[in-house]
Amino acid sequence: MMKHLQLYSKLDILKLTRKRTGEVKMGEMVQSLPDFKNSNLLATLKKTTVKFVLVGLPEDIGIRANFGRGGAHSAWLPALTNLLNMQSNSFFSGEDLLILGHVNFDDLMKKADSLNMAHKESLIEMRKMVDKIDARVAPIIETIIAAGKEAIVVGGGHNNAFPNIKGATEALRKVKKNKALQLAVINCDAHTDFRKQEGRHSGNGFRFAFDHQYLAKYSMVGLHENYNSATIIKELEDNKKVFSMSYFEDIFVRQNLPFEKAIKKAIDHSKNCFCGLEIDMDSVQNIPTSAKTSSGISTIQARQFVHLAASKTNCVYLHIAEAAPVLSHIKADNKTGKLIAYLISDYIKARSLKKRK
Repeated sequence: MMKHLQLYSKLDILKLTRKRTGEVKMGEMVQSLPDFKNSNLLATLKKTTVKFVLVGLPEDIGIRANFGRGGAHSAWLPALTNLLNMQSNSFFSGEDLLILGHVNFDDLMKKADSLNMAHKESLIEMRKMVDKIDARVAPIIETIIAAGKEAIVVGGGHNNAFPNIKGATEALRKVKKNKALQLAVINCDAHTDFRKQEGRHSGNGFRFAFDHQYLAKYSMVGLHENYNSATIIKELEDNKKVFSMSYFEDIFVRQNLPFEKAIKKAIDHSKNCFCGLEIDMDSVQNIPTSAKTSSGISTIQARQFVHLAASKTNCVYLHIAEAAPVLSHIKADNKTGKLIAYLISDYIKARSLKKRK
């Protein structure tokens, strides 16, 4: 499925970079891959000196298959452009980051646009297309991590949690020669995304990962009490060995649990495991997403979450999901791409600081 990977050359990157005399931008410092045959991606990545590899997932099919509002396909390019135009300096130089490119979903997106979701047959077809997305994403994540790198994944619906977890776990099983290895995941989200297997969509990525024995421990930070079903809550609360939850209302409304302690609870639950880090942008107040919230964490708290979780766990990937800077009913939101760029830089800084200690 590597044929669907759209590689970015250094020239592609520089076209998005606004150079300025006397300044050095990220786009001038980040690395890119030379052209390669599909079979050589692993070997090519292994030869690079970078630790972090960035890839985009411009799709919103999983969200629409979950009855959500499209738009998440639009997060990748604004995020990348804002990242490339950050200053390269002693805090974050960009030299340890490789811009791989994005996964091409144009054929699937075109087909999805032609479907009428009022018809049951179209819903079934949309969910089958999410299976195809899984098949394109998982091998790329697996290759990045098998090469000894950490993946930073931007865009798409939270359906992509499943191929992220699957790809990361398959890579680690081979590298560590442990067929039983499973991943721990920390997810900052208003929703569990643990709906039943009813065809693939953005609301059941973690369920599929768990049922396919890729997910050993799942920690959720900031769940909204009003937007998670009683059935799922009971299932998760009845298995505290695997699942750890903290609720937005406990943290910010009733103030029974400081936000930092909620994150540390998730970190403690994930100890002794390789860890995936997920953040659904619908957890952040007033960020355009398929399920935009008027009551959520602040942008600063989102950055704190990424920093603390990345610095205190054995992370192998970060996924920033569901942001939709371009939605059909609003004008483009230019601040969203900048926030995603901040989160990427916070992750890299936290992971680099952890390694220096």
